[in-house]
Amino acid sequence: MSIGLSRPLFILPTIKATKDCIAVSTKNFGKMHHKNGPANAFRHAFWNYLIAKRCFKWQRNEQTVLAWAKKITDWHEDSFPNKQLPKAMDLHNNEVGRFIFVQNAEKSEREIVELLKKMALESIKIDENSVLSEYKNQMVHILEQ
Repeated sequence: MSIGLSRPLFILPTIKATKDCIAVSTKNFGKMHHKNGPANAFRHAFWNYLIAKRCFKWQRNEQTVLAWAKKITDWHEDSFPNKQLPKAMDLHNNEVGRFIFVQNAEKSEREIVELLKKMALESIKIDENSVLSEYKNQMVHILEQ
């Protein structure tokens, strides 16, 4: 994966963040985080937050770690094709997670899990006619849970 060559110090924290994100999502939502509902919104936001947070320990430059989290998660969305609406939803929720990192740098991961769970409960149901830019910094989902 040549994407990792640009930031070799970020590879291990990114892998660990990904594994921990799946574990936390499963602990809190079971298999529902694999659907396109609020639990999936949580997982995508938490994944981006966690990548940025964990990489920040290696390079204390907010813009660098945010760019890395975006690069990795955009690569994931491009590499594993999805229908248009679920992909747009995932990209939107990824951005929410990066926003949460910026706004809550001092909070613990446990506090962020609670914040994102609350945000997931309040996430907005979207469809093909939704304008995602209207829901800036809010999680979105497609399916009810």
